[in-house]
Amino acid sequence: MLFAPLLFSGCGREVDPPEPDPETDTPDPVTNVSFAKGADISWVSEMVRDGISFTDGKGGTDIFQVLKNLGMNSIRLRVWVDPLDPDKWSGQTDVVGMAVKARDAGMAVMIDFHYSDIFADPGRQTVPASWSSYSKDVSKTASALSSHTVSVLDALKSAGVEPAWVQVGNETNNGMVWDAGKIDWDKSGSARYSDYVTLSNAGYDAVKQVFPKAPVIVHIANAFSAGDYDGWFFKEFKAAGGKFDIIGLSHYPMSESGKTWSQMNSLAVSSVRALSSSLSCEVMICEVGVPSSSSDAGVCLKSFMDSIRGLGAGVCAGVFYWEPEVDGKWKPAIYSKPGLVCNGWAAYGMGAFSSAGTVFTPKTTILGAFSD
Repeated sequence: MLFAPLLFSGCGREVDPPEPDPETDTPDPVTNVSFAKGADISWVSEMVRDGISFTDGKGGTDIFQVLKNLGMNSIRLRVWVDPLDPDKWSGQTDVVGMAVKARDAGMAVMIDFHYSDIFADPGRQTVPASWSSYSKDVSKTASALSSHTVSVLDALKSAGVEPAWVQVGNETNNGMVWDAGKIDWDKSGSARYSDYVTLSNAGYDAVKQVFPKAPVIVHIANAFSAGDYDGWFFKEFKAAGGKFDIIGLSHYPMSESGKTWSQMNSLAVSSVRALSSSLSCEVMICEVGVPSSSSDAGVCLKSFMDSIRGLGAGVCAGVFYWEPEVDGKWKPAIYSKPGLVCNGWAAYGMGAFSSAGTVFTPKTTILGAFSD
């Protein structure tokens, strides 16, 4: 997860956020939660197809109830344009089905648009195959991006799901939908963001067209380094016309060599505080994860959660664990399909469940951090 500056535009709060008041702090009417404690569980449909079930010994017999019993109140779901897997996991139909289940469980929903057919991150923002013929045409790409966004959100609306948050792009440190929306670091000032802003704003406007009240998140990786920047990136992005409502960050505190998890947590919390104050917006930790094999995993995550909650109201909107429901052995079928970019990828090592055959149970030593 490389880091090439950050992104954000502005919300209009001109003063430091107030301290939380237990008598007046009420949940936002759109999100229905005052602080999101959630998980990205986008692999669950495929896992269930593979015969996997979830339990916690406390009455939870599906993933949603298990997570609710752990104190979680929100679900994040990624969207790919035309997924590589023939079963189209994380495609529109799968996402809508999962979102309905989350809604029925009484959980808030975040929709995460990758604008790709596979994972998007700082080093890979691969244009969807169906858009590749005009991959360098910003206008046509923006139109396709807008249509895709509206299509998915209209489907959610028809199914009776109103997202609490919509993420426009995933870890877009270097732009999105390359080459059309790649940030040109050889240029100076706001000019470097021009094409990326065009695409990002196309997504923002499409969200507001379908769900005018839904906060839009622009998301980048590496929360630990976000505080190193004094706002120049955001000022330039805003000067280029960039729009969004919430800053999204990823935080993997045990993944950076040369830094302890305690240092990483401290840097990330400082980043959240500084970004919220200087840009007058809330910050969302859209992804967090710790290696399940580490004896410090639980205390690391608990320390981070306690610190981030301690920042008070109006600073951090919540925290989402990335794919906690896996056991370090299960992996998607497409990881074994020859010829694909993901062929040979290993099973994810930061899941927070253990398995006995096909029955998966949460590790409360890790996910207990969400219980308070």
